[in-house]
Amino acid sequence: MANTYTQIYIQTVFTVQNKISLLNSEWREELFKYITGIVQNNGHKLIAINGVPDHIHLFIGMKPNQSLSDLMQDVKGDSSKFIKIKGFVKGRFEWQAGFGAFSYSISQIDNVVKYINNQENHHKTISFIEEYIEFLDKFEVPYDERYIFKKVEY
Repeated sequence: MANTYTQIYIQTVFTVQNKISLLNSEWREELFKYITGIVQNNGHKLIAINGVPDHIHLFIGMKPNQSLSDLMQDVKGDSSKFIKIKGFVKGRFEWQAGFGAFSYSISQIDNVVKYINNQENHHKTISFIEEYIEFLDKFEVPYDERYIFKKVEY
């Protein structure tokens, strides 16, 4: 789109369904590289990616050519297929439905990158659910506790 100028920085957070199959540290970097390719192939810039066994954080410089929901559908769907094709987990692998998304200004980029890069240390003292609720509260996102990444019954 000619004459379209944007500055959109979004951090997304999403988790593994039911924590049945966790993101193993032995192959997590390969998964991160694959997800980076998905984001870039959709025309966006991946600024930072990191995670721990039960969830991932992405920090993206978004272009207006695609909705965030469509990008996340591509990221989660394609990465799930990648995990299955590579045989990283035995049995079924799924991402939890939904995701969190939080916007930032250009002045906050360095702090967000540091936060994402420090996930392993951060999660020695706080659980994913506690972290997620802190994000929702900090960004004043209304939510229903019944739907905060609870175990899904089959």
